[in-house]
Amino acid sequence: MLLFTPGPTPVPESVRLAMATPTLHHRTPEFEAIFKEARERLLTLLGMDECVMLASSGTGAMQACMLNLCKVKALTVNAGKFGERFGKLADAMGRAKVELKYDWNVPCSVKDVENALTNNPDIDAIFIQVCESAGGLRHPVEKIAKRAKELNPEIMVIADGITAVGVEKIDVSSIDALITGSQKALMLPPGLSMIGFSSGAVEKIAKGEDYYFNLASEIKKQQQNTTAYTAATTLIIGLNAIFDAIEIEGFDALYDNTQRRADATQTALEAIGFSMFPKVPALAMSTVFDEDAEPIRKLLKTKYGVNMAGGQDHLKGKLFRINQMGLIPVYESAWVVNAIELALADIGRRDFDGTASRVFNEKYFKKSE
Repeated sequence: MLLFTPGPTPVPESVRLAMATPTLHHRTPEFEAIFKEARERLLTLLGMDECVMLASSGTGAMQACMLNLCKVKALTVNAGKFGERFGKLADAMGRAKVELKYDWNVPCSVKDVENALTNNPDIDAIFIQVCESAGGLRHPVEKIAKRAKELNPEIMVIADGITAVGVEKIDVSSIDALITGSQKALMLPPGLSMIGFSSGAVEKIAKGEDYYFNLASEIKKQQQNTTAYTAATTLIIGLNAIFDAIEIEGFDALYDNTQRRADATQTALEAIGFSMFPKVPALAMSTVFDEDAEPIRKLLKTKYGVNMAGGQDHLKGKLFRINQMGLIPVYESAWVVNAIELALADIGRRDFDGTASRVFNEKYFKKSE
């Protein structure tokens, strides 16, 4: 079965083997050396001044940022389930909030953020997804962050990059916290979240808040190549292994391959009659809007060995989402679009003639010349 859900993603064999080695105690020089290596490589990937690794899902990192970086009022951007989650976290943490809400295919506008900040000068933190993975939407985070800093240099900009880090190069020059998770482009099992911080964020965190999600104590400990509480040792070993695999060709090659796969997938699916979703798609996934999404997904899983994600809430049964994150062999992506065309023939929508596979390969390999 090919796992093409936008998280969790497949774990490469080299990473599985690395994580199968004997367990290390987390309070030893041996693990500290492993942690130091992973931390240094993570800082390079994120391009930030500081970082932490937490034994939690991505939602834990989102909560940690809400607790530690928003002291007065949050501006949250809701264009899907994960933007909605930031709002729910603000409510749970007792933070006042202003929410900008959009259809799931509409990106947040710089002007809307500007208006919100002008009308609410007490907003001290913005929470937004780079990629809203409920529908595959790409927000203009970099432009929003830049404008927010122009209006208020002290404001904190927290970007959920869980389905963006490792997919594309993100401009973090105006971002204060960039969140990611192990089970996406980094191709690890779930359970490890990571946050990169600006120096301004580290200053604001200085006193810390909460117990487990006290980022001040966590930063202090991780600067010493250990953790405040029990480390996710196996996942951190795996993190070094996936860095090894990616660095054979480098992150620039990974970003380029991801872009080419996404472009080729979209072109192939449009060639066999599909409409893509949303208006501004992220590279992390190729999302299709179609009334036959569920029967197509069922056939892909039961007949053609491809498992992909569907839609949620009001888009349940109307979307299927094809993962583009990570080290995906191009022949697997070519099979996915071919299998989708076969499924269309099975439900009587279109005769199979190999168009999807041909268009995919033409698009992908012409761009690589």
